[in-house]
Amino acid sequence: MAHVTVTPIGFVHNSVTGPKHEGWEDVVSELVFDQKLAPALEGIEGFSHVLVLTWLDQVPPDKRSLLKLHPMDRQDVPLVGVFATRTQYRPNPIGASVVRLLERRGHILVVQGLDALDGTPVLDIKPHSSYHLPSEPVTVPEWNLRLHDQGR
Repeated sequence: MAHVTVTPIGFVHNSVTGPKHEGWEDVVSELVFDQKLAPALEGIEGFSHVLVLTWLDQVPPDKRSLLKLHPMDRQDVPLVGVFATRTQYRPNPIGASVVRLLERRGHILVVQGLDALDGTPVLDIKPHSSYHLPSEPVTVPEWNLRLHDQGR
């Protein structure tokens, strides 16, 4: 198996210091990149949304060995494999979120809706547009619909 090494390109700054299941849509975060990367951000402000990849560094090592769980700790949905969920508890705790881009200030992006704690390392960002969505209808299992349609 190949060994992979990545270096953070920036860090998340926000007011969230502990885990939470919901309410992320209102969280405003600053993505503070290394100043030498400011030229790499030129043009990003033309997009309304960006995909942010993070390393969820505060996931405890024992949680990285979980293979199955009840999504969002809800016992009314089936026990499923972690790769069938968006949980942070996975072998490689990589976060992936499409968020609204509110503003660019030099080497800082201000975003809304990022589900990452203060201090989380940023691995990469990519612009997001409707061209990146599937052209065919998206399907999800019934239990996933329940997670998002009911009061969580």
